[in-house]
Amino acid sequence: MSRPLKAAIWLGGIALLAATAIDTLAVIGRHLGIPVTGSIELMQAAVLVSGALGLTIATIVQSHARVRLFVDRLSPAGQAVADKLSDALSLIFFLALLIGSACISIDLWDAHEKSEILGVPWRLLRLFANACLIIAAASLAVRIVRKVQS
Repeated sequence: MSRPLKAAIWLGGIALLAATAIDTLAVIGRHLGIPVTGSIELMQAAVLVSGALGLTIATIVQSHARVRLFVDRLSPAGQAVADKLSDALSLIFFLALLIGSACISIDLWDAHEKSEILGVPWRLLRLFANACLIIAAASLAVRIVRKVQS
């Protein structure tokens, strides 16, 4: 496994642990009467980072969950077709997400959007999500091209 991939796994894991810690502190704070201001905004940022990295890493290492009940009953040739179709549909889905997210990013770029309480910059988080979608889509495109060539 490459160094950048390991770093992404660590970053995603740390973001997920941060989300858990933030939510735990917020719940404890509510019960003690000491609310944690901005916890929801921080949770949103942490979940975006962990989710986007999780999606990207799962795509790169080909570890998305798959329902094998139907595909396992196909012939080897049918399984290959189903695998190619799965990759193609996933690529279309990621590209649709990317196009929608990029349109929103372009529309709101000059708005300098920030969260209401803590001022979390949504622009940077959108860029991060878009970068992850680009990497995932590129990984799928390369995989599809390799399968077609072989």
